[in-house]
Amino acid sequence: MVRFVMPIPLPQLNSEPDAPFPPVHGALSEPDGLLAFGGDLSSTRLLNAYRSGIFPWFSEGQAILWWCPHSRCVFNTHSLHLSSRFRRSLRQCPWHVVADHDFGAVITACAHTPRRGQDGTWITPAMVEAYLALHRQGWAHSIEVRDGDTLVGGLYGVVIGRMFFAESMYSARSGASKLALAALAWRMAQWQWPLIDAQISNTHLLSLGAKTMARHEFIAEAARLTASPAAKSDFSTAFGMLPADTLA
Repeated sequence: MVRFVMPIPLPQLNSEPDAPFPPVHGALSEPDGLLAFGGDLSSTRLLNAYRSGIFPWFSEGQAILWWCPHSRCVFNTHSLHLSSRFRRSLRQCPWHVVADHDFGAVITACAHTPRRGQDGTWITPAMVEAYLALHRQGWAHSIEVRDGDTLVGGLYGVVIGRMFFAESMYSARSGASKLALAALAWRMAQWQWPLIDAQISNTHLLSLGAKTMARHEFIAEAARLTASPAAKSDFSTAFGMLPADTLA
């Protein structure tokens, strides 16, 4: 994450976890989507943020920063793109995909995986603890790619209603995070959950079929989908186990 001088004035969140966020249309255009700073990473505040189309993103040593960019990167779960070459490789792949077998291992791996063009990680120890708390409460989930018992890649995010807000993914072996994303989209399409939030677009996500959605459209969709009662009471059991060749 690129460091920058804090714009002044910028709304500061107060200490009450359930305090409302500023209206998202007031987010800055430069840097794109910066809405507020401060507050905390309590589960109450994080869940309110996601329901409002807002997410935290900051580096170690910075204040907590809250974002809602003017254009949102999303995946339609019915239209994830996998190359023919990658699909062919899955036909003989021994990996399988499960959910929530070791959330802590996935978020820790995401936090320690070097990212091209980034100095350090935005998944700070405080962020790890906050999402571990969400996981214990049944809101945050990991999608794990395994070779036997060995974790080789995955992703994690937050589920509210019929919406998956993806946070980060990693690969210990080539293609593992792509498989995790494909398995998540495949299962969500079965459940009739239409969108995966990927937050900010990049060339890799766009190559996999991600699209951008205007902020007002995303906010409306997030409100509709998070209000749905269709969340799975046991996400791991509902997700099941998907052999890699299911996605071939």
